[in-house]
Amino acid sequence: MCFHSQQQKSPQEIAKRFNFDINNVPVNVTGVYNGFDFPKTPVISNDHLNKVQLFDWGLIPSWSTDNEIRKFTLNAKIETLAQKPSFKDIINNRCLILSSGFFEWQWRDSKGKEKRKYLIKPIGEELFTFAGIWSEWTNRETREVHKTYSIITTEANELMREIHNTTKRMPVILPKVNEFDWLNAIPIPEVIKFNPELEATEINSAPRLF
Repeated sequence: MCFHSQQQKSPQEIAKRFNFDINNVPVNVTGVYNGFDFPKTPVISNDHLNKVQLFDWGLIPSWSTDNEIRKFTLNAKIETLAQKPSFKDIINNRCLILSSGFFEWQWRDSKGKEKRKYLIKPIGEELFTFAGIWSEWTNRETREVHKTYSIITTEANELMREIHNTTKRMPVILPKVNEFDWLNAIPIPEVIKFNPELEATEINSAPRLF
């Protein structure tokens, strides 16, 4: 799965990468994110193709009465998107989640007492995107509107099976040439074919952040 990521590129670098006007990129786009904090992170969605917005990580369906569901919707399995009640009605609400790397912990023993932490990203890519879906939810008490998202995951490739050796899942990472195919609602089965080569850098043997 994918619960920890970072985005360390500046607004200027993001604007250049996506050919956006700098005024369409928020200033607070950098951070190291723990999904269970439900942070606001930078995305490009198919409701505004020419700007970067800040959405809440942890999808809350429009029909939800509260936000408790978000702890279970940080990720969405690509194999069951069309069946899950939280996702099936919004599979064409597409977004790109901007990232400069994500983190996984490799278990070195059967109980996970010893772990190795890795920073992972596509080879040669300093700024890339995860495939995501999004929803708009209104807090019934405050009437505040939240745009929320989930990162799409798939079966781990060879490298990620070795690193993420417990659940053997990984986020769907979009090749640059296919990013706007995703936003334009390319059929889900086509996305499974995307599999950019990844590189992993060991950071330390620190425990998980949650």
